[in-house]
Amino acid sequence: MTTQHLPMPTLQRKGGELHLEEVALSAIAEEFGTPTYVYSLAALKAAYGAYRDALGGHRAMVCYAVKANSSLAILSVFARLGAGFDIVSGGELARVLAAGGDPARVVFSGVGKSAAEMRQALDAGIRCFNVESAAELERLAAIAAAMGKVAPIALRVNPDVDPKTHPYISTGLRSNKFGVAFDEAAALYRRAATLPSLRVAGIGCHIGSQLLDGAPVVEAAAKVLDLVDRLAAEGIALDHIDLGGGLGIRYRDEQPPAVAAYLAPLLALFAGRGEELLLEPGRSLVGNAGLLLTRVEYLKPGAEKNFAVVDAAMNDLARPALYDAWHEVVEVGAGSGERARYEVVGPICESGDFLAHDRALAVAAGDLLAILSAGAYGMTMSSNYNTRPRAAEVLIDGARIHLARARERVEALYAGEAALP
Repeated sequence: MTTQHLPMPTLQRKGGELHLEEVALSAIAEEFGTPTYVYSLAALKAAYGAYRDALGGHRAMVCYAVKANSSLAILSVFARLGAGFDIVSGGELARVLAAGGDPARVVFSGVGKSAAEMRQALDAGIRCFNVESAAELERLAAIAAAMGKVAPIALRVNPDVDPKTHPYISTGLRSNKFGVAFDEAAALYRRAATLPSLRVAGIGCHIGSQLLDGAPVVEAAAKVLDLVDRLAAEGIALDHIDLGGGLGIRYRDEQPPAVAAYLAPLLALFAGRGEELLLEPGRSLVGNAGLLLTRVEYLKPGAEKNFAVVDAAMNDLARPALYDAWHEVVEVGAGSGERARYEVVGPICESGDFLAHDRALAVAAGDLLAILSAGAYGMTMSSNYNTRPRAAEVLIDGARIHLARARERVEALYAGEAALP
């Protein structure tokens, strides 16, 4: 078979067979079946370490963006490494706490926080609410007052900076639903400062995901720092500045900057300042630490296209159907069929159910394929469409295998339902 670029740092071929760390992927398939998500502990630790090392000597905290991958196993890894967490729902808060995360290191983002979620987060004692509208500010103030608590808040401001990424994952433009309009933020801070059940703690922004150029982040940060200084002149001092996440990874031929190079100009802006810097990386911590293992069910040659029908589908990995996203697809074994070009598709009854277009593969029915760089927004975006149980999840630590999530059972999918009497 031809040599293929493997963007995942702990994935290698030994004796013609793919291994993640020291474990053969075929052994994972034999023990746990397919489709299965497989993650590398060493890759998770290395990715977090890159941020920790780049921020060394600075007053800073890395808050892992839970939405990228909310597996308890992965959350517990980051909790033990000392990470904070960026959450966007009460369910994610419950997961963080179940995994041993410190609520005092949790920031709560999102445009639609419910009253119940606010109460849950206040009871837990989270670090900060990232407030995204005037209406949310008033609701949070009323709920905190009724509970006899003081809610720590930061406004997520919208700096109207183009991140030059996919429109679905751009979040900092004037037309996006996220954040408070930049020219309205000062007035909203003044309002917050008058409410005794709120404590103004910081400011935040997040301009988008899969960023391959740090310049837009620096531009947004400069605008935020200018606002921070104007607020300080009015007597509204902020303790932290949250610049979000978004650093991209290599899926195909992208060349994202190294973490240290990405952060260097941001840290230069913070030189001599006293505020704590918060960052919310997600994809760059988990994306290239995981893959989706799947098996070929059928090869279906056609007049215009050949299809490799696999047992994973768009319900398991939505990114290709949702964003037309590229994921490298590689043979787990040495390749047992004649090399040809295939559409890699799943069994779901949708024409949009594809995992990869026009890939050169040497496969036969029954062979295993690895869909790479699937650690972020894979399992968290999966569904039970077509009444398909969600995949198992496995975490690899050297030669050790940890079942992070058992495969769902079909009967469990309708256990809470009732037929008409």
